This record gives sequence, C-alpha cells and structure tokens, in this order.
Amino acid sequence: MSNRRNFIKSAIGVSTGILTAGRLLGNGFSPFTIPWVKKSQTPRIRFSVIGINHGHIYGQVNSVIRGGGELVAFHAKEDGLAAGFTKAFPQAKRVQTEAEILEDNSIRLVLSSIIPNERAPLGIRVMEHGKDYMVDKPGITSLSQLSDVRKVQKKTGRIFSILYSERLENKATVKAGELVQAGAIGKVVQTIGMGPHRMTPKSRPDWFFDKKYFGGILCDIGSHQFDQFLYFTGSTSGKILASQAGNVHYPQYREFEDFGDALVQGNHGSGYIRVDWFTPDGLKSWGDGRLTILGTDGYIEIRKNIDIDGREGGNHLFLVDQKGTQYIDCRDVNLPYGRQLVDDVIHRTETAMTQEHCFLATELTLLAQKNATRMGNI
Repeated sequence: MSNRRNFIKSAIGVSTGILTAGRLLGNGFSPFTIPWVKKSQTPRIRFSVIGINHGHIYGQVNSVIRGGGELVAFHAKEDGLAAGFTKAFPQAKRVQTEAEILEDNSIRLVLSSIIPNERAPLGIRVMEHGKDYMVDKPGITSLSQLSDVRKVQKKTGRIFSILYSERLENKATVKAGELVQAGAIGKVVQTIGMGPHRMTPKSRPDWFFDKKYFGGILCDIGSHQFDQFLYFTGSTSGKILASQAGNVHYPQYREFEDFGDALVQGNHGSGYIRVDWFTPDGLKSWGDGRLTILGTDGYIEIRKNIDIDGREGGNHLFLVDQKGTQYIDCRDVNLPYGRQLVDDVIHRTETAMTQEHCFLATELTLLAQKNATRMGNI
C-alpha cells in the first residue's frame, strides 16, 4: 500500500508540514500522510463534512483547504473512522447529528464520502438547507436519484459537485488539460481511459461487495472515465454505443462486479472506457491508471500512478506531436479545483465544473451501467 500512499500525497499536494492519519477502520485504507496548510492563511469560507466512509474524503478536505476553506466540523456514525479523521484534522469538531451542520448558517459548503447510495439523498438535504455540496464519486447511483438531484439543484440554485479525482486531483491530467486547451495535439478525436484497481478484499467493508450500495463498476470507478471523456473531447451531449459489466472472477461475492467497459460517442469525439479490479500484487501501485488522448495532430498518454518503465512516483505525461516525442514530469503542476470551487461558492460561478457537465457525466455513467450486457457469474 506504500505506493497508494505516495499517490495520494502527490495527488492532493504537499503543503507545509505533514500529519499522519490513523488507520481507517473497515474502509480498506492503511495509514497515510495528510498535507497540512498554514494556519496563517485567512479562511475564505467555512465548510464541514458529513459521512467519511471512503478514504477519498481526505483528498476532498485538503483540496478545499488549499482553496481557502476552513474545516470546522464533521459528522460520522463510525467511531473507528472518526478517530482517524480527528487525528488528521484536529481542528474539526465532531458533532453528533448532521442537523448540527445543516442548520449552521455559517457553514457554506458540505463535503461527503458517505456510502455511495446515500450520497445523492444527502446532497439533496444539503442543498435544501441552502448549502453547496461536494461529494466523492459516484455521487449518484441511479437514474431516479439523478432526476431528484437535478430538480432540487435547479430549484435551489446550489452547487452539486462531484470530485472526479482521476482528473481534478491528478497533476498529469491537469497538465494534459492545459496542453489540449493550447492546441498541442489539434482537435481531440478520442479518449481511452483505463481504470484498474487492486481488490484487497480483506480490508474492504461489506458494502463494497454489494452492487445496491455502490451502483456497479461502471457507475463507481467508471465514472472517472466518463468525466474525462466529456472534458477532453469538449462534448456537451453523448450516447452509449455499447457496454458490458459483471463478475468474472469472484463468485464468492455474487453482488460484486470486477470488470466493465463501454463505448461512448459524443458530439465532439468518442471514447472507450475499461475498468477492473485485477491489479496484480506484483505491481508497485494500487492501479496502473492510464489515459490516452488522440488528436488530429498528435496524442498524449498519461500514466497516472506509476511508470512501469522505471520512473519514480506518478503523474507521468508523454506528448507526441509533429515535432517529436517528449516526456513531461508533472509533479509541480498546480491543482486548481479546490480554489475554483471556493471561488464558485463565494461568487456563484461555475469555474471548477459546470453543473451540466457534472450531471451529463453522471447520466452517461448510469446509462452505461443500466444497459450493460451481463457477463461472468451475474
């Protein structure tokens, strides 16, 4: 798990000082280091957390802290998870009910990594209390939930943002966005997104193995890839051409899915997506996440977590254009999402992620999952 710790550190950025978090009991994560932010920074907004069932919450919190947010409180039902969170963020008061956060008018933004099928209903409660919401992926696990969220978001005018960390918190992917916007590879024709993960079943909570909680593999880890497809092609509409998902290797977990892929077509490009839980123990990372962006004048390949050719760490970018081939080390690239989200909370803008993009990425994800051809044992 050491390389997963290194990935998290690089993905969320190292500020000033390091604090070590305790073990997240029952969550599938070992202890890892958490970046700290200078207390002298003047906070721009106050924010809180409800639900910490996935370790992504640490990256979510640090993203907003980097953007100028002050974490003031959190609510979690699980004492073990709360203990680790308190060690990482001692400035946050643990409250006994979510109402203490929802009814605090000084809190403007709520973050969550609660169990996936509970994320959309929580987001609705947050928006109905006049607050903005940033949630771990998948933020929505069914089309009916999506319909409800869209209605409440339109009615309240609040922000419902899903932190797709494979794009927004990966420095190489952020750099790729800058290159594409600058025209480095011409017009984008296609994206190929690969999201392999390591299983580690002994460290996973029960809900991890039940599709009714996580929505299915395309809904869950596949959501990153649909977000990237829309972003890099610039598509504002799309349709699923084909998809499949199922359990091909773990018959002891009958409600689990370990493989999925999809073909998607947008109004400005196409995409292929493949996700799985087959990362072998011999790889020095939890997953060899890759993204290839094909353009009319070149292409970009990103190795997000590891370069199997031997370069240390993650955030590796390879650019091939009409002039040649070059490697770009992205370790020093700035991650703007947290700052942009805080800006949006303050100014009621959409610089971090448009609401339509958020919902369209989710809709395509859910359609791919719902209409996927069944394979394997389920």
